Amino acid sequence: MKRALFVLDPQLSTQEQRRRIATLAHLIIHLPVGVTKESVQVAKVEAEWVVPTKIIAKTAVLYLHGGGYTLCSPATHRGLTGAMALACKSRLLVPNYRLAPEYPFPAALEDALAAYRWLLAQGYAPQHIAIGGDSAGGGLTLATAICLRDSSEPLPAALFLLSPWTDLTFSGESHHTRQAVDPIFGGVDESMGPGFVPAYLGQEDPSNPLISPLLADLHGLPATIIHVGDDEILLDDSTRLEERMKAAGVDVRIRVWDGLWHVFQAFVPFLSEARQSVAEIGEFIRGCIK
Repeated sequence: MKRALFVLDPQLSTQEQRRRIATLAHLIIHLPVGVTKESVQVAKVEAEWVVPTKIIAKTAVLYLHGGGYTLCSPATHRGLTGAMALACKSRLLVPNYRLAPEYPFPAALEDALAAYRWLLAQGYAPQHIAIGGDSAGGGLTLATAICLRDSSEPLPAALFLLSPWTDLTFSGESHHTRQAVDPIFGGVDESMGPGFVPAYLGQEDPSNPLISPLLADLHGLPATIIHVGDDEILLDDSTRLEERMKAAGVDVRIRVWDGLWHVFQAFVPFLSEARQSVAEIGEFIRGCIK
């Protein structure tokens, strides 16, 4: 498969891509057995609680979905968030944060911060909270933690990143070296910039560290786990991040999965490696927030 999934066709409007991915999600993506969902208003943001039957009391996970800052929602990610809730044995809060181009940076970041602060206001202690996400949601996770650190607010116990998009300047070598093997973005890499990036940037520079957190000062961030596929053009967004976090003194671990692609964990009902990855991330989170 040389072109991206049909819902990511850069020749389609953002609205049409949203419609298609929502339709596809409605047909094939469902909460796993043992998990329920509940709508909740988080400040001015609509959100979902994804709740497993068995939970570790007084813990919470804030999950920030991917989608290039322009696509997706809690509904499109229910299969993955449900599996993650089961693995973490914790309630997952999934905000329906504002999307570009209607709401460019910093709208998504403001909503993520509001969701975390809402958890604190609900009585969840920061040492019992983890924040994470996939792709753009991974970059947003880092930006959220950086903002909290810089404003001297309490940090969560852990961060978890699934194929995080951390460099919107596209400076990683893997954008070229993984072109031929990436089954998701390999055929449309040059279209990603004109599509997702300007929509999210607005008038901002892509090197802004809250937009490209790979370029940020990373000291003092919580313990972090990164899982990424070896066959994706965003590989270097993870490997360079791990190197820079380690140099900054952060407790960070990374696993690069051979032969796998961008956010392969979304295929958790069908792929054993996806289930193993989710289980490993869940074990890490449980150890940090219990």
